[in-house]
Amino acid sequence: MITLLHHAFCPHSRYIRLALGEYGLECELMEERVWERDEEFLALNPAGTTPVMMLDGEPPIPGADVIAEYLDETHGLERTSRRLMPATATERAEVRRLVSWFNDKFYNEVSGPLVTERVYKRFMSAEQGGGAPSTDVMRAARANLRYHLAYIGWLARTRNFLAGDRLTYADLAAAAHLSAIDYLGDVPWNEDEAAKAWYVRIKSRPSFRPLLNEWLAGLPAPAHYIDLDF
Repeated sequence: MITLLHHAFCPHSRYIRLALGEYGLECELMEERVWERDEEFLALNPAGTTPVMMLDGEPPIPGADVIAEYLDETHGLERTSRRLMPATATERAEVRRLVSWFNDKFYNEVSGPLVTERVYKRFMSAEQGGGAPSTDVMRAARANLRYHLAYIGWLARTRNFLAGDRLTYADLAAAAHLSAIDYLGDVPWNEDEAAKAWYVRIKSRPSFRPLLNEWLAGLPAPAHYIDLDF
C-alpha cells in the first residue's frame, strides 16, 4: 500500500500524484501542512518538504525527484511504451533537464510564490509567516510566468510533447505546476495558443481528474479549470 504525504496545492505533490496515476498505482493521501513543522513529519523528511511516499515495510522516500526515479525503476521499466522516461540516455537527460526546470526554476520563480501567497498563507499563523498576500511577490511571479509560458509554447510547437515524441515526466512536472496556479486563475492562456493546446491534452488524461475535482473552501477555481476544452 502506498501512502503519499502531500498538500493538495503543492506542485511537487501534484507531479507525483500524476505519475502514480499514469502508472495505475493507487495511494492513500495524507495532508501535510509543512509550515507547522510537525516533528513526526520532520523525522520522515528532515528537509520539511512534500511529497513523501511511504510503502509498507520500507523507509520513507522523500522528494518529488527521488520518488519519480523510484517509480521509474520499480514500475516504469516494465511498461515499455508507457514508461515516463525515454529509452536512451540522451533522451532521459532532456527529460531530467526539463523536470529540473519546472520543479526548481519554475517553482522558485512562479508556482511557489503564488501558492504560498494565495493559499498557504491563508492557513498560517503570523508566527509562521501568514497574513495578507504580498502584492509585490505576486506581481513578480506573474511577470515571470509570461516568459515561462512562452518557453512551454516553443517546446510544444517544436515537439509532440515537451521533451520529445511522447509523454514523459517533463510533461507531468510542467502540468502539475501550471495546474496549481491555473486553479488560482493566474495563467494568461490567451498569450500562447500552443502552450494552451498542449495543456488541454495533458489535463484531459485520466490521471488529471482527481486534481481537477479538488476544491478549496472559500477559494473557488475559475470555470475553465475543470473544462477540458477551456
